[in-house]
Amino acid sequence: MPKQTDYYEILGVSRDASPEEIRKAYLKLAHKYHPDKTGGDKAAEDKLKEINEAYDVLKNQKKRQEYDRFGAAGEAFSGARGGGGFDPSGFGFGGDASGFDAPFEDFFDVLFGRGQGRRRSGPAPGADLEVRVTVTLKEAAFGAKKRVTINRREPCGDCKGTGAAPGTQPQTCPECRGAGQVRRAQGFFSITQTCPRCRGAGRTITKPCGKCSGNGRVPMPKEISIDIPAGVDTGSRLRVPGEGESGDSGGPYGDLYIFVEVEPHEVFERRGNDIVCEVPISFPQAALGATIRVPTLKSEAEVKVPPGTQSGTLFRLRGQGMPDLRGYQKGDQFVKVQLETPTKLTKEQKELLRQFEDASQQHSYPLHKRFLEKIKRSLGG
Repeated sequence: MPKQTDYYEILGVSRDASPEEIRKAYLKLAHKYHPDKTGGDKAAEDKLKEINEAYDVLKNQKKRQEYDRFGAAGEAFSGARGGGGFDPSGFGFGGDASGFDAPFEDFFDVLFGRGQGRRRSGPAPGADLEVRVTVTLKEAAFGAKKRVTINRREPCGDCKGTGAAPGTQPQTCPECRGAGQVRRAQGFFSITQTCPRCRGAGRTITKPCGKCSGNGRVPMPKEISIDIPAGVDTGSRLRVPGEGESGDSGGPYGDLYIFVEVEPHEVFERRGNDIVCEVPISFPQAALGATIRVPTLKSEAEVKVPPGTQSGTLFRLRGQGMPDLRGYQKGDQFVKVQLETPTKLTKEQKELLRQFEDASQQHSYPLHKRFLEKIKRSLGG
């Protein structure tokens, strides 16, 4: 007695699977075993018929109920088992051909493969390449030239990119006659798929080139000079047209993409197009005021510190920040002063500070005064 067919097992779902789970499982399997993916393999075609048969039953509520009660044997499923070839009902056509049980785009996902595209014979553009380049903050601010070495595939010098051994030429594929595609009948459908013999190239090589093994291209290093524009930041991506890999059959070169990474700076911290630097100042400078010199991306600048300046105060130097990559207004530089408490005082310095503290009045420390007032209010005093 032949083994009972288990449609749930064929689709890889449980017996209490929802219609949506069944549909997703079917689409995944149908895409896997579709002739466009398997190159017309007979075992894969038989598997696809089995998958279509299982889905045709389980997608239909009435058929599924009958199957759950009686199994696959008997008259109830003769229609599902009848007729060979490619079963269009498995792709969501209703039994009366009046509509779709699955979304229209799912049908074409299975038929062609979403985003796969068909291979065609003739020239094809080369692949794009990527390389990472590290620059300093100053190079990012003013632009720079960098040289990078990339490894890309170039046309083979021995066979001139044909892939055939010197003295021979590729021949037109006898199966697709140079089209790179073949048309196969699958029951209700006629499907165009990549030629399994030449794999879409439209030609075959009987004697491959010994240097490139028939690929027509060989890896070669190349040094390239790159212009880094002013204003780049970590994550910026630059495109260098035509510096990717060479194309197939004389196709154009791909592009080279440069991913930029800006090194951290010892003095400046970048915040968008602005930069910040922290500058230590002494207590007398903060209390009495002073003019201090601070570094900038170009050289130095003067900053006037008014009397009574508190630690953490920011001073702005307009237009001294980073340029905008899109040509907008430059950023600013912010100078953050940090009050430095002196260490290793002499006896004389300590005595002078004690005299200063004894002579100080409460109004000399407004922050401390406001703090005491907040404490008093919070305690209800």
